[in-house]
Amino acid sequence: MEMNNNERNELVRYLPKIDSPEDLRKLSINDLKALCEELREFIIDTISKTGGHLGAGLGAVELSVALHYVFNTPEDKLVWDVGHQAYPHKVLTGRRDVFHTIRQLGGISGFLKRSESEYDTFGAGHASTAISAALGMAVARDLAKEKFKVIAIVGDGAMTGGMAYEAMNNAGLQKRNMIVVLNDNNMSIGPNVWAVSKYFTELIANPSYNKFKANVWDLTGKLDSLGDRIRKIAARVEEGIKVVITPGMLFEALGFRYFGPLNGHNINQLVKIFNEIKNLQGPILVHTITRKGKGYKPAEEDVQALHGVTPFDKVTGISPKKVTSLRSYTEIFGQAVTEIAKQNTKVIGITAAMPDGTGLDILQNEIPERFIDVGIAEQHAVTFAAGLSTQGYIPIVAIYSTFLQRAFDQIVHDVALQHLHVVFSLDRSGLVGADGPTHHGVLDIAYLRCISGMVIMSAKDENELRDMLYTAVQHDGPIALRYPRGNCIGVPLNPVMNRLEIGKAELLRQGRDVAILALGNMVYPAMKAAELLTKDGIEAEVINMRFVKPLDEDIIDSICKRFLYILTVEDHSVRGGFGSAVLELLAKKELGNVHIKIHGIPDEFIEHGTIPELHAMLKLDAPGIASIVKDFFRKELKEKSLKTIA
Repeated sequence: MEMNNNERNELVRYLPKIDSPEDLRKLSINDLKALCEELREFIIDTISKTGGHLGAGLGAVELSVALHYVFNTPEDKLVWDVGHQAYPHKVLTGRRDVFHTIRQLGGISGFLKRSESEYDTFGAGHASTAISAALGMAVARDLAKEKFKVIAIVGDGAMTGGMAYEAMNNAGLQKRNMIVVLNDNNMSIGPNVWAVSKYFTELIANPSYNKFKANVWDLTGKLDSLGDRIRKIAARVEEGIKVVITPGMLFEALGFRYFGPLNGHNINQLVKIFNEIKNLQGPILVHTITRKGKGYKPAEEDVQALHGVTPFDKVTGISPKKVTSLRSYTEIFGQAVTEIAKQNTKVIGITAAMPDGTGLDILQNEIPERFIDVGIAEQHAVTFAAGLSTQGYIPIVAIYSTFLQRAFDQIVHDVALQHLHVVFSLDRSGLVGADGPTHHGVLDIAYLRCISGMVIMSAKDENELRDMLYTAVQHDGPIALRYPRGNCIGVPLNPVMNRLEIGKAELLRQGRDVAILALGNMVYPAMKAAELLTKDGIEAEVINMRFVKPLDEDIIDSICKRFLYILTVEDHSVRGGFGSAVLELLAKKELGNVHIKIHGIPDEFIEHGTIPELHAMLKLDAPGIASIVKDFFRKELKEKSLKTIA
């Protein structure tokens, strides 16, 4: 039976009163469990209507409440990593009433954003950054002789990234006062050890224990050789216990005092531990065990399906399927990789914690021995692929465009400089929608185009995507294939994949007034724009450029001889992108008798919204491209109109 509003309001007692963590800290500790239940229900209810990241935030509810309850935020700094675990944090820090706008055009971000709230101390969209940022804040605090606390909350997946360990190593050496909370939802430590670890953790966290330990160390330090032996025995006993019941030796070796593992859903225990450790000296690591999707059965049972969701039925957890026969580019890619791998035993698929997101889960299921997931470790993924290539294998490195940015040096030094055959498959190239500026793949052409020997392709549809992947596997040397997020165009697939000629474009539509050089997912909008332009008496020629590097110089030469007006269109930054490459070629050839306009993503970070909304806003849809052509061609149009009147 559905509750009426009065019944619902009676049950929700605490959350409506919390507009800031200061309000939270007015509650009794006995009220926190009920608050956590209300907060979890609020997130489920909202995200079921709006879509967004669900599972990670549900697992971090108690952790978020405990941290804001114990620490004096925003004076004390919480640094979240990764960002999508921070939905409860957003609700508790003054964004409850606008939470329904999350990831929507003009609404709040799905990640941490400094310009959005003073409680978002550091932007977080990519993983493994929090410990480095927190250490920087701790050093700044000490230099300024301030007293605030710094706490990094690290999602367990982020600990697979090497940057996290680089930061921990440095933090351990510096001995700064800071706390790292490892939010571990991997369930690698079973519930059977929780009771023992709870006792041990509370023992070593207790101020009395720490005072006693310090006194013992001081006393035995005065007993010469006997004292040294006692201290060594005591240290061995303490470390031996930790080895048996905790995974903390790695963190202790890096210079952190380790506490845990703790039940991350026991709010009273979390509050107690945080209160007891917050004034301890030096770097501290608190290991909490949480359950992704906690408190919502569908999310607990299928953590991958309900990690990031579209609007769904709250009762069943099932999102209504959109009526479409179109498949995603990701699925087409995954099937093509698997098909090629069955034909070529040297092909190996590599991803960085994104088997489903890149489509390589298909390869994983069918040929598991030739699928490798390296975790959130893009740098390692690229150099690992380079090593495979030296032994005659053909690695296909499938990483989102925005995440491959993190491995630029490895692409240059370990792959391109040695001219190794590594295929880079850049899913989510271009604007990606609701994930916003941290995930938009609008820089990949710029950072790859400057690398000597790199070939860069961009597919206009699913059939071309398959052909380009096949071409990349046949090519000898570093080569990158970029394709967008979302559903394909719906063109029929060829029964076999064909090898394309490197650097050759495709003429799709002949015209006489203006030439549109379109790249990738801008090809079909450019074709539709050309149709719209005929109504204004403008006949546009449309070329599918296919390759950014090398460019088809023959077709560009031909266009420059036949057209005075040329428009380049790309779903990429105008700085250093495809249009810039065309301009560089024209300058090299000293073809200065043409008017060329570059159209793409402006030199700014684009906010979140649906892809159609963003394309329309930036005039990268068919009507927008047509309007750009008309504005560009206006002088010519005016002259035509005057001739008609005469």
